[in-house]
Amino acid sequence: MIELSHIVKRFGDLTVLNDISLRLDEGGVTALVGPSGGGKSTLLRCINLLETPTSGTIRIGTESQTFNENVRVGFPDIQRLRRQTGMVFQNFQLFPHQTALGNVMEGLVTVLKWPKAKARERALELLEKVGMGHKVDAWPSTLSGGQQQRVAIARALAPSPRVLLCDEPTSALDPELAGEVVDVLSRLATEGTTMVIATHDLRLASRIASTVIFLEAGQVVETGPARALFDQPREARTKRFISSLGVGFEADASGI
Repeated sequence: MIELSHIVKRFGDLTVLNDISLRLDEGGVTALVGPSGGGKSTLLRCINLLETPTSGTIRIGTESQTFNENVRVGFPDIQRLRRQTGMVFQNFQLFPHQTALGNVMEGLVTVLKWPKAKARERALELLEKVGMGHKVDAWPSTLSGGQQQRVAIARALAPSPRVLLCDEPTSALDPELAGEVVDVLSRLATEGTTMVIATHDLRLASRIASTVIFLEAGQVVETGPARALFDQPREARTKRFISSLGVGFEADASGI
């Protein structure tokens, strides 16, 4: 379970997140959607503390941390919460000097101090899971964007995080390569992997999300089951946003 209570994030005088309170159940897939600048990626980055909230409380499982504007949170407390999450970035961010196998093993060996043999076994298992078992010795520069993102997903899953956070996981990919990534995320969703995905791609959200949260100007405008929110949004602002993209649940639930 992830619980956000009264999360505020300011950059100087600019308030990017304004009093966000959400409860996300384990085993579900939550999509954060909305216009650019609405706060989707910032909210995601606050969950794993790549950005430190100005104030509020974050709880992931049994771990929690409260933030106050004038109190600095120590690195051990940040790491304690961050280790509950795995992060998948928009532009992959693989280590260029490591093979696909090395990328997935790196955090297990360096951060968690796993024996190399155990880390290798785990990495091979995950690369096979994301359809990259045939590319374990490939360098990132030789892989397509979709292949790199699948390696990045395996790397994020390696330490068995409580929640997988995905920041625009398909936006840097053409439709065919995006489809490869969506297929992997769909399989993870059916297996009960808890995910929070910030995305502009409503087709991705409609295909795999159980819950959708529409954000605008740093506030939650509307939240609800994916089918209900896409087909019958309650709020006028949500209706305008969805209609402007021309995406409905029924039209895109079968795939991209």
